[in-house]
Amino acid sequence: MAGIVLAVTGRGSTGSESAEAPSGLAATYLDNRDVLLRFLRARGAGDAAEDLLHEIWLRITRAQTGPVASPLSYLYSVANMAMIDRHRSAMQAARRDAQWSETRRDHEPSPEAGIADAQEVASVLAVIDRLGPRAATAFRRHRIDGAAQKQVADELGVSLSTVESDLRSAYRALLEWKERRDAT
Repeated sequence: MAGIVLAVTGRGSTGSESAEAPSGLAATYLDNRDVLLRFLRARGAGDAAEDLLHEIWLRITRAQTGPVASPLSYLYSVANMAMIDRHRSAMQAARRDAQWSETRRDHEPSPEAGIADAQEVASVLAVIDRLGPRAATAFRRHRIDGAAQKQVADELGVSLSTVESDLRSAYRALLEWKERRDAT
């Protein structure tokens, strides 16, 4: 038991120190640990009861309290507050998760919007494809893949001005497509 007390209290004999038994609140905690554990389980702590006991130990060993008139009552109060803190934390986490899920749901497109977007992309690609294979490839490589115009010109074996001309044609075709779409 002395080894457990030393491990729990953090005291050990290192030559000049003597092994002292804990006193006051720590001694009351150690003497009533099982009672506090049953109290927490009865209040609904379940598997978290051991964790709560550890929190209580940390609270009482770190707190700068004076003498406590009724240490067991004080420990019950600390245990009750630990339960309340755990419950509040769980409720806040649940609210935060629900809000996050709701926000994600609000920002996800509906299936209808997803279909409409896919149809619009297909329509844009059809406009680009009607320009011919070289202009379509130049547009895709530059605007979609992010390749530099010079790199596209080298890949296609054409001059930089030809790529620029193909891109102007693609932009003009897309502008006309957009104007037709907006008019309807």
